[in-house]
Amino acid sequence: MRSYILQRFLLMIPILIGVSLFTFVLSRMAPGDPLMHYTDPDFTQEMREEMMEKMGLNRPIYVQYISWLREALKGNLGTSLKYRSESVVHLIKEKIVPTVTLTLTSLILAVMIAIPIGIYSAVKQYSIGDYIFTLGSFLGISVPSFFLALGLIYIFSLKLRWFPMAGMQTIGSSGGGFLDIVRHLVLPVTALTLMRLAAFVRYSRGAMLEVISQDYIRTARSKGVKEKIVIFKHALRNAAIPIVTMVGMSIARLFSGALIIETVFSWPGLGKLSYEAVLQRDYPVLMGTTLLVALMVVVGNMVADITYSLIDPQIRYD
Repeated sequence: MRSYILQRFLLMIPILIGVSLFTFVLSRMAPGDPLMHYTDPDFTQEMREEMMEKMGLNRPIYVQYISWLREALKGNLGTSLKYRSESVVHLIKEKIVPTVTLTLTSLILAVMIAIPIGIYSAVKQYSIGDYIFTLGSFLGISVPSFFLALGLIYIFSLKLRWFPMAGMQTIGSSGGGFLDIVRHLVLPVTALTLMRLAAFVRYSRGAMLEVISQDYIRTARSKGVKEKIVIFKHALRNAAIPIVTMVGMSIARLFSGALIIETVFSWPGLGKLSYEAVLQRDYPVLMGTTLLVALMVVVGNMVADITYSLIDPQIRYD
């Protein structure tokens, strides 16, 4: 196991370098630059070239990347071009807690809700409840995330006025308090949970249907083993392996979904920061957030692989 973990950590290096190179080149190929939003008539072409030279954006792209990579390996991701005095590392540290709170809460809720529904739909296949949950899953997958978020705001914020529509805490409050943060968290968590819930339900149902049709499940039932033991001890344990895979692969989708949800709800996290970095051509922030998400995806997949051996003792990594 130790050698396997070491191999995976070593494999992270070329993956992250490849992601950083692709993002760096793609961001520089996009039209515009960090000074494209300057509308001051006194901002002359000479001043523009001087600022571009100071930011190092006039150098060849390969020189810019090598310079960025050299500093990144030292733990220095540069300084934000929008927030001139703020380092990228400081901005990420400031924004990562709200994003992790949002995504982790929605992930836990989606899994806790989806697995029981998936088990029920598989055990009660072709029942009315199965048809309802299957139809709901198709509808959930079909609805765009921004439309879902706007619908929640319209119903629960504008019409019913149950929850605030934006932000992480009430404006003007000192710290906001735990309950105030929870109230602001409800709608974005609901939107992000519903985004993933439909896919989780379908995946859990499919995994359980595949397992309960196996010979050893029929043998256990023929021996008179209680149905609850058959389902939750024998079937669910084997169906958990593809479910763990699904959860590990969903980390990237959760963060991509969080970008839209955080923007709609003005949630002060990495998603909103990344969105603003794209609009403002804030290259260092864009590189830092993309690299962090890539790291989380790689680590999430590695944790999922390690979890396999905990679920199924027959799986070993040498």
